[in-house]
Amino acid sequence: MALPDYLQDTSKDFAKQLTAATSVPINTSTFTGRQFVAGEDPMQTQAVNLATSGIGSYQPFLTAAQGAIGQQTASAGPQAFQQFMSPYQQQVIDTTLADFDRQAAMGRQGIRDQAFTAGAFGGGREGVQMAEYDSNNLRNRASLLAQLQQQGFTQANTLAQQNFQNQGNLASQQMGLSNFLRGSMGQDISALGNLGAFRQGLTQSQLTADANAARTGAYEPLQRLDQYGAGLGRLAGFGSTAAPLGGATTDPLTAGISNAVGLAGIFGKLYGNRS
Repeated sequence: MALPDYLQDTSKDFAKQLTAATSVPINTSTFTGRQFVAGEDPMQTQAVNLATSGIGSYQPFLTAAQGAIGQQTASAGPQAFQQFMSPYQQQVIDTTLADFDRQAAMGRQGIRDQAFTAGAFGGGREGVQMAEYDSNNLRNRASLLAQLQQQGFTQANTLAQQNFQNQGNLASQQMGLSNFLRGSMGQDISALGNLGAFRQGLTQSQLTADANAARTGAYEPLQRLDQYGAGLGRLAGFGSTAAPLGGATTDPLTAGISNAVGLAGIFGKLYGNRS
Protein backbone atom coordinates (compact mmCIF):
# COMPACT_ATOMS: atom_id res chain seq x y z
CA MET A 1 0.00 0.00 0.00
CA ALA A 2 1.65 3.20 -1.15
CA LEU A 3 1.71 6.28 1.06
CA PRO A 4 -0.48 9.02 -0.38
CA ASP A 5 1.47 11.89 -1.85
CA TYR A 6 -0.15 14.41 0.47
CA LEU A 7 1.35 12.60 3.50
CA GLN A 8 4.89 12.33 2.25
CA ASP A 9 6.04 15.78 3.36
CA THR A 10 4.13 15.40 6.64
CA SER A 11 5.79 12.04 7.27
CA LYS A 12 9.21 13.51 6.65
CA ASP A 13 8.43 16.37 9.04
CA PHE A 14 7.29 13.89 11.69
CA ALA A 15 10.48 11.86 11.21
CA LYS A 16 12.61 14.96 11.69
CA GLN A 17 10.73 16.01 14.81
CA LEU A 18 10.87 12.48 16.23
CA THR A 19 14.60 12.31 15.59
CA ALA A 20 15.15 15.68 17.20
CA ALA A 21 12.95 14.88 20.20
CA THR A 22 14.48 11.49 20.92
CA SER A 23 18.08 12.45 20.26
CA VAL A 24 18.21 14.70 23.33
CA PRO A 25 18.06 12.80 26.66
CA ILE A 26 15.38 13.91 29.05
CA ASN A 27 16.85 15.39 32.20
CA THR A 28 15.00 13.23 34.69
CA SER A 29 16.72 14.99 37.59
CA THR A 30 14.24 17.82 37.11
CA PHE A 31 11.43 15.65 38.44
CA THR A 32 13.11 12.79 40.28
CA GLY A 33 15.54 12.50 43.15
CA ARG A 34 15.73 13.27 46.81
CA GLN A 35 14.91 16.92 46.29
CA PHE A 36 11.32 15.78 45.83
CA VAL A 37 11.27 13.91 49.14
CA ALA A 38 10.09 16.03 52.05
CA GLY A 39 12.74 16.36 54.71
CA GLU A 40 12.25 16.26 58.45
CA ASP A 41 9.93 19.01 59.61
CA PRO A 42 11.33 21.42 62.25
CA MET A 43 8.68 20.19 64.67
CA GLN A 44 9.83 16.63 64.12
CA THR A 45 13.39 17.74 64.73
CA GLN A 46 12.27 19.46 67.91
CA ALA A 47 10.45 16.30 68.99
CA VAL A 48 13.57 14.20 68.37
CA ASN A 49 15.78 16.68 70.23
CA LEU A 50 13.33 16.84 73.11
CA ALA A 51 13.16 13.06 73.31
CA THR A 52 16.95 12.80 73.17
CA SER A 53 17.64 15.53 75.72
CA GLY A 54 14.87 14.22 77.96
CA ILE A 55 16.38 10.77 78.32
CA GLY A 56 17.30 10.41 81.97
CA SER A 57 15.96 13.87 82.89
CA TYR A 58 13.86 12.18 85.57
CA GLN A 59 17.00 10.87 87.29
CA PRO A 60 17.41 13.82 89.72
CA PHE A 61 13.88 13.28 90.99
CA LEU A 62 14.47 9.55 91.28
CA THR A 63 17.73 10.17 93.14
CA ALA A 64 15.96 12.57 95.49
CA ALA A 65 13.24 9.99 96.06
CA GLN A 66 15.82 7.32 96.85
CA GLY A 67 17.55 9.71 99.26
CA ALA A 68 14.25 10.42 100.99
CA ILE A 69 13.57 6.70 101.30
CA GLY A 70 17.04 6.27 102.80
CA GLN A 71 16.31 9.04 105.30
CA GLN A 72 12.99 7.42 106.06
CA THR A 73 14.71 4.12 106.79
CA ALA A 74 17.13 5.92 109.08
CA SER A 75 14.15 7.41 110.93
CA ALA A 76 12.81 3.96 111.77
CA GLY A 77 13.90 1.47 114.38
CA PRO A 78 14.25 1.53 118.17
CA GLN A 79 17.26 3.89 118.12
CA ALA A 80 15.87 6.36 115.59
CA PHE A 81 14.86 8.83 118.31
CA GLN A 82 18.46 9.39 119.37
CA GLN A 83 19.29 11.66 116.43
CA PHE A 84 16.38 13.89 117.39
CA MET A 85 17.29 14.29 121.03
CA SER A 86 17.81 17.92 121.98
CA PRO A 87 21.49 18.78 122.37
CA TYR A 88 20.46 20.81 125.44
CA GLN A 89 18.59 17.93 127.07
CA GLN A 90 21.37 17.08 129.52
CA GLN A 91 21.85 20.73 130.39
CA VAL A 92 18.16 21.01 131.21
CA ILE A 93 18.38 17.90 133.38
CA ASP A 94 21.50 19.08 135.17
CA THR A 95 20.04 22.54 135.86
CA THR A 96 16.73 21.13 137.10
CA LEU A 97 18.42 18.60 139.40
CA ALA A 98 20.82 21.22 140.69
CA ASP A 99 17.86 23.39 141.62
CA PHE A 100 16.17 20.39 143.22
CA ASP A 101 19.29 19.62 145.25
CA ARG A 102 19.48 23.24 146.35
CA GLN A 103 15.90 23.12 147.56
CA ALA A 104 16.59 19.81 149.31
CA ALA A 105 19.59 21.28 151.07
CA MET A 106 17.44 24.16 152.28
CA GLY A 107 14.94 21.64 153.60
CA ARG A 108 17.63 19.76 155.49
CA GLN A 109 18.80 23.01 157.03
CA GLY A 110 15.24 23.75 158.09
CA ILE A 111 15.06 20.43 159.93
CA ARG A 112 18.29 21.21 161.75
CA ASP A 113 17.07 24.66 162.71
CA GLN A 114 13.82 23.22 164.09
CA ALA A 115 15.74 20.57 166.06
CA PHE A 116 18.06 23.21 167.46
CA THR A 117 15.16 25.42 168.50
CA ALA A 118 13.45 22.46 170.17
CA GLY A 119 16.68 21.51 171.95
CA ALA A 120 16.84 18.21 170.08
CA PHE A 121 19.74 19.04 167.82
CA GLY A 122 21.83 15.95 167.15
CA GLY A 123 19.28 13.69 168.80
CA GLY A 124 17.59 10.56 167.54
CA ARG A 125 14.42 12.35 166.58
CA GLU A 126 16.41 14.66 164.30
CA GLY A 127 18.17 11.68 162.76
CA VAL A 128 14.88 9.95 161.97
CA GLN A 129 13.50 13.12 160.39
CA MET A 130 16.64 13.60 158.32
CA ALA A 131 16.65 9.98 157.12
CA GLU A 132 13.00 10.15 156.10
CA TYR A 133 13.55 13.51 154.43
CA ASP A 134 16.57 12.21 152.46
CA SER A 135 14.67 9.09 151.43
CA ASN A 136 11.78 11.17 150.10
CA ASN A 137 14.19 13.48 148.32
CA LEU A 138 15.92 10.58 146.62
CA ARG A 139 12.61 9.21 145.38
CA ASN A 140 11.46 12.63 144.23
CA ARG A 141 14.81 13.30 142.59
CA ALA A 142 14.67 9.97 140.74
CA SER A 143 11.08 10.62 139.71
CA LEU A 144 11.99 14.08 138.43
CA LEU A 145 14.93 12.69 136.47
CA ALA A 146 12.74 9.98 134.94
CA GLN A 147 10.12 12.55 134.02
CA LEU A 148 12.68 14.79 132.33
CA GLN A 149 14.17 11.85 130.43
CA GLN A 150 10.70 10.65 129.41
CA GLN A 151 9.82 14.09 128.12
CA GLY A 152 13.01 14.20 126.08
CA PHE A 153 12.38 10.72 124.70
CA THR A 154 8.75 11.48 123.85
CA GLN A 155 9.70 14.67 122.05
CA ALA A 156 12.53 12.98 120.12
CA ASN A 157 10.35 10.01 119.25
CA THR A 158 7.60 12.32 117.97
CA LEU A 159 10.12 14.18 115.82
CA ALA A 160 11.45 10.86 114.48
CA GLN A 161 7.95 9.73 113.52
CA GLN A 162 7.22 13.09 111.91
CA ASN A 163 10.49 12.90 109.96
CA PHE A 164 9.60 9.37 108.86
CA GLN A 165 6.31 10.62 107.46
CA ASN A 166 7.91 13.70 105.92
CA GLN A 167 10.54 11.63 104.14
CA GLY A 168 7.87 9.28 102.87
CA ASN A 169 5.84 12.20 101.56
CA LEU A 170 8.95 13.69 99.97
CA ALA A 171 9.75 10.39 98.25
CA SER A 172 6.19 10.20 96.91
CA GLN A 173 6.36 13.79 95.69
CA GLN A 174 9.67 13.22 93.93
CA MET A 175 8.36 10.08 92.26
CA GLY A 176 5.25 12.02 91.26
CA LEU A 177 7.37 14.78 89.74
CA SER A 178 9.42 12.17 87.90
CA ASN A 179 6.30 10.55 86.46
CA PHE A 180 4.79 13.95 85.65
CA LEU A 181 7.96 15.01 83.85
CA ARG A 182 8.09 11.87 81.76
CA GLY A 183 4.36 11.97 81.02
CA SER A 184 4.36 15.64 80.07
CA MET A 185 7.46 15.22 77.95
CA GLY A 186 5.87 12.26 76.18
CA GLN A 187 2.78 14.32 75.41
CA ASP A 188 4.91 17.18 74.06
CA ILE A 189 6.95 14.81 71.93
CA SER A 190 3.80 13.17 70.60
CA ALA A 191 2.16 16.52 69.80
CA LEU A 192 5.27 17.85 68.08
CA GLY A 193 5.71 14.60 66.17
CA ASN A 194 2.10 14.57 64.96
CA LEU A 195 2.15 18.22 63.92
CA GLY A 196 5.51 17.72 62.25
CA ALA A 197 4.22 14.69 60.37
CA PHE A 198 1.20 16.70 59.19
CA ARG A 199 3.39 19.52 57.91
CA GLN A 200 5.83 17.04 56.39
CA GLY A 201 2.92 15.39 54.55
CA LEU A 202 1.78 18.77 53.25
CA THR A 203 5.30 19.57 52.08
CA GLN A 204 5.55 16.15 50.44
CA SER A 205 2.28 16.77 48.57
CA GLN A 206 3.68 20.07 47.29
CA LEU A 207 6.94 18.46 46.22
CA THR A 208 5.05 15.65 44.50
CA ALA A 209 2.96 18.22 42.66
CA ASP A 210 6.15 20.02 41.62
CA ALA A 211 7.67 16.74 40.42
CA ASN A 212 4.55 15.89 38.43
CA ALA A 213 4.54 19.36 36.89
CA ALA A 214 8.20 19.03 35.93
CA ARG A 215 7.60 15.54 34.53
CA THR A 216 4.65 16.78 32.51
CA GLY A 217 6.74 19.63 31.13
CA ALA A 218 9.59 17.30 30.23
CA TYR A 219 7.38 14.84 28.35
CA GLU A 220 4.96 17.36 26.87
CA PRO A 221 6.87 17.66 23.53
CA LEU A 222 6.85 13.88 23.18
CA GLN A 223 3.17 13.74 24.02
CA ARG A 224 2.43 16.28 21.31
CA LEU A 225 4.62 14.30 18.91
CA ASP A 226 2.77 11.17 19.95
CA GLN A 227 -0.53 12.79 19.08
CA TYR A 228 0.98 13.96 15.81
CA GLY A 229 2.19 10.46 14.96
CA ALA A 230 -1.10 8.85 15.93
CA GLY A 231 -3.00 11.21 13.67
CA LEU A 232 -0.60 10.58 10.83
CA GLY A 233 -1.04 6.84 11.29
CA ARG A 234 -4.79 7.10 11.09
CA LEU A 235 -4.54 9.17 7.91
CA ALA A 236 -2.29 6.52 6.44
CA GLY A 237 -4.78 3.80 7.35
CA PHE A 238 -2.76 2.21 10.17
CA GLY A 239 -5.29 3.07 12.86
CA SER A 240 -2.73 4.30 15.36
CA THR A 241 -4.15 5.59 18.63
CA ALA A 242 -2.31 8.05 20.84
CA ALA A 243 -2.30 7.67 24.57
CA PRO A 244 -4.88 9.88 26.29
CA LEU A 245 -3.47 13.27 27.19
CA GLY A 246 -2.79 13.67 30.85
CA GLY A 247 -3.73 10.10 31.76
CA ALA A 248 -1.26 7.91 29.92
CA THR A 249 -0.35 4.77 31.74
CA THR A 250 2.58 4.29 29.39
CA ASP A 251 5.61 6.49 29.50
CA PRO A 252 5.24 9.21 26.80
CA LEU A 253 8.68 8.43 25.40
CA THR A 254 7.77 4.75 25.06
CA ALA A 255 4.48 5.63 23.45
CA GLY A 256 6.21 7.98 21.00
CA ILE A 257 8.74 5.34 20.01
CA SER A 258 5.97 2.77 19.68
CA ASN A 259 4.15 5.01 17.23
CA ALA A 260 7.41 5.61 15.42
CA VAL A 261 7.88 1.88 15.01
CA GLY A 262 4.33 1.61 13.72
CA LEU A 263 5.03 4.35 11.19
CA ALA A 264 8.20 2.64 10.02
CA GLY A 265 6.03 0.81 7.53
CA ILE A 266 4.96 4.14 6.06
CA PHE A 267 8.53 5.20 5.47
CA GLY A 268 9.37 1.74 4.21
CA LYS A 269 6.66 1.96 1.62
CA LEU A 270 7.47 5.55 0.84
CA TYR A 271 11.16 5.00 0.24
CA GLY A 272 10.60 1.50 -1.08
CA ASN A 273 8.35 2.79 -3.85
CA ARG A 274 11.04 5.27 -4.84
CA SER A 275 13.77 2.70 -4.98
